[in-house]
Formats: sequence, C-alpha cells, structure tokens
Amino acid sequence: MDQPCVLVVDDDREIVRAIAKLLELEGYRVLRAYNGMEAMDVLMTQSVQLIILDVMMPKMDGLSATMKIRESKNIPIIILSAKTEDSDKIIGLSMGADDYVTKPFNPSELVARVKSQLRRYIHLGDIGGGQSKAHVVTVGGLSLNSEAKELTVDGEIVRLTATEFKILELLMSNAGRVFSAEEIYRRVWNEDAYSVENTVMVHIRHIREKIEINPKEPKYLKVVWGIGYKVEKI
Repeated sequence: MDQPCVLVVDDDREIVRAIAKLLELEGYRVLRAYNGMEAMDVLMTQSVQLIILDVMMPKMDGLSATMKIRESKNIPIIILSAKTEDSDKIIGLSMGADDYVTKPFNPSELVARVKSQLRRYIHLGDIGGGQSKAHVVTVGGLSLNSEAKELTVDGEIVRLTATEFKILELLMSNAGRVFSAEEIYRRVWNEDAYSVENTVMVHIRHIREKIEINPKEPKYLKVVWGIGYKVEKI
C-alpha cells in the first residue's frame, strides 16, 4: 500500500513547511493548504487519510472547516492551536476533531499522534484488504459490524468517526463491563493515558448524540459515576 497522504492546513507558511518536512521524512505524502477554504478544495480532488488543521485562519477557520468536513468524511482530524485551555480542547473535539495538539508542538509527539490516528483509521477502513470473518455485535437496537465497519441503530446506518467506532466497538463487545476513561484511552488511542477524562468524555457525548433517542437519558451508553463508562446489557 502507498504511504498515507496527510493534508497540513495553517495560514503560517513556515509552520506548514516545517510540519510537511517532518512528515515527509517519515515517508508520508503531504499536501498543503493555507486556510479552511483551500483545505475544502483539496479534499474535493485528492485522497487524504489525515488532516492537521490550525484553528485561527482567514476565510474559514479550523473549527468551521472541521464541522464541514465531518458532514461527509470520517478521516482523522488533528487540531493544531496555540490555545491551551481545556475548554478550547473540548470545543475542538466537540466539533468533530479526533485529537488536539498545542503550539509550540513537540515534533516527535506530533509524529506519534499522526501515526496513532492513521493506525486506527487504516485498520477501521481495512485499507490493505486484510481478510477477516464478519463479526457483528448486537445490543438491543444497536448492531455493530466490525468487518463492514458499520453501525446501525434500529436498522438505520449511523455515521461514526474512526475514534467513535473504536470506542463503541470496545464497549459493545464488553457489554455490562465498566471501563475507566484511562482504560478506554489506552485501548483506543494506544497511548499512555494522562489527564484524558475530558477527551474521552467529549467522544462519549458525540456517540450518545448519534445512538440515543434522548442523549440526556441514555438507554445504551451509561456513565458509572466516579468509575467510568459502559454499554448496558439489553
């Protein structure tokens, strides 16, 4: 398989150049854009497997671009921002981003996060054509097919991001078992967990909004206060 293609979007051309050089040294193909509108144009004509997206940009900012991209694509999005407050990270994740890296970034950390997101996405999309037996997990009206990478809720297909799919796959495959935010993070992100409660919580909330009739009174995806999260056995 050809190396994945990463789209780097930032209005600071020096940052784009530095990230592109970093990723090209890792063997990735890199495309460049300098605002959200240019990024949307690239996505219409090019096959991209991951996006690194700055927040503060002219014409269309990174958060608006993230929401627009999420209307049709589930490719991983890593938000890049100088804002370091937890509230800013939560907003980025709430808009549909998969991860959040603050400026100035550590080059090795950024590369590690890119690799982690691509591993999950490529596995999810079964790029490379690995053969596996169909595996369907059903909990009440939820049916998750890990071969087709598809979730249906009461027979209707529901679009999930790669991260959301992996979280739900973990919880549905172990229905009734409570997982802490740290354990979910370690298993889904394949990284050590440190101060990850907000990150996991935002993804859980997104999943609820997609699978629950009333997300505030969930039937399936429950919080066990002070412990973690579970999918209820039904």
